[in-house]
Amino acid sequence: MKIGIYGGTFDPVHFGHLLLAESARETLRLDQVLFVPARIPPHKQDKSLTDEADRVAMLKLALEGNPDFALEMFELEQNQVSYTVHTVEFLSQKYSDAELFLLMGEDMLRIFPKWYLPKRICELCTPAVIGRDGNEIGDLDFLAEIASSETLEKIRASRVPMPSVAFSSTAIRAAIADRKSIRYHTPDAVIHYIEERGLYKSSLFDR
Repeated sequence: MKIGIYGGTFDPVHFGHLLLAESARETLRLDQVLFVPARIPPHKQDKSLTDEADRVAMLKLALEGNPDFALEMFELEQNQVSYTVHTVEFLSQKYSDAELFLLMGEDMLRIFPKWYLPKRICELCTPAVIGRDGNEIGDLDFLAEIASSETLEKIRASRVPMPSVAFSSTAIRAAIADRKSIRYHTPDAVIHYIEERGLYKSSLFDR
């Protein structure tokens, strides 16, 4: 069994998130992609996030009807900063017979060595880099201190090509606050939920 781990704030979830997950599922032949909403992201500890219940509700609406996508609540159930290594350790025990892939963008890979216990993460799963416009992964020497040569080869082999898309949660929040349309940015069910709850009308653009 092969499982993709996709973490983020999903504030709100949008089609870019879904396209990334589907591209990874198809390219890596994943049996399932787990969406893991963060409670307190390490790099956003000083930022205000939308209520957890709302973020989870929107994710459920976006994932509904796709048996290959699932919601994983581990980080939201922890009363601490959401460090990826803790999530990966938990999932490696929960799915002890599965091969795990950590889905991340190329920008995240560049700062990956600065994450909390990145070497431990590499021992438990393979970082799968989402590439744009068919570009290949460049030199990975900067990962040599945290990943074995075998893991580096797996990272190269696990690159996921993805079409370039301009969706972003920040842009969606800004558009709503500015009373602009977000149609075709996120599923209609998510749009209806946002409208019913009155979310993001006064948005903090740096979240």
